[in-house]
Amino acid sequence: MPDLHIAVDREALATEVADWFAARVAAAAGLVRVALSGGSTPRDLFAKLAAPPYREAIPWARVQLFWGDERFVPEDHPESNYGMTRRALLDHIVIPAANIHPIPTDGTPEDAARRYEARLRAVYGAETLNPARPLFDIVFLGLGEDGHTASLIPGQAVLAERRAWVAAVTEGRPETRITLTYPALESSRHVAFLVAGASKAAICRAVRAGHADVPAAHLHPHGETLWFLDRAAAS
Repeated sequence: MPDLHIAVDREALATEVADWFAARVAAAAGLVRVALSGGSTPRDLFAKLAAPPYREAIPWARVQLFWGDERFVPEDHPESNYGMTRRALLDHIVIPAANIHPIPTDGTPEDAARRYEARLRAVYGAETLNPARPLFDIVFLGLGEDGHTASLIPGQAVLAERRAWVAAVTEGRPETRITLTYPALESSRHVAFLVAGASKAAICRAVRAGHADVPAAHLHPHGETLWFLDRAAAS
């Protein structure tokens, strides 16, 4: 499959990614572990998946949902990635509650990161990631204008983390965040970047060309990396 897919606009982009996602789930033999992203482009995708024909066609009972990062805010906060996903997707599909694994945002950020890592390790069934057995089947990621992805933010200590699977990021943004680290994000059969808008065109080109020293450029998944762009992001 080509690694670059360019849609004419955001609506077509959401449809193309929804088709791709539905096909991946249909082709899988068992449970499909998916790490979701926040942001407006994933929200478009979630709204598409929440409507026919995807809502009924996708076997949601075989899909396990995780999150690549989260703001350390309550789940009903307007900036919560989980809250956005619930409103756009989860409230509209039939999926077992046990299949939904939001990042905790209670207690301290460091404790929340430890608890989420423990959950990932329990689901994975081992303490060490094996490149031959990915943690995730699909990881959805966005791309910031500064080259961040998930909450791997330029200049932050989390970029050097290679042992922990989950970490708290307390600087670099107005709010504290919890993020999966490079090892966890890279442990996936398919990593799909979803990028829309002309403001992302320059950084998208630089990352894909290998000319940018930014967090997204240092992500090296064990499986395939796909880029789904609208025409403006590909301009």
